[in-house]
Amino acid sequence: MPKMKTKKSAAKRFRVRASGSIKRGQAFKRHILTKKTTKNKRHLRGAVQVHESDVQSVRAMMPYA
Repeated sequence: MPKMKTKKSAAKRFRVRASGSIKRGQAFKRHILTKKTTKNKRHLRGAVQVHESDVQSVRAMMPYA
């Protein structure tokens, strides 16, 4: 059987933690930052966990993660 392929776009966006949860970067922090408040930008820092409703589809895109 051929190997299953990882979706490379998903591999660049998500990382699987040692606990098995999947982390992702925050959206809305790339450009047009001047009109966003400092508080809003501060809360967008760091990584967050992928929502439980999306975990199954992310795992399907990364079969070996």
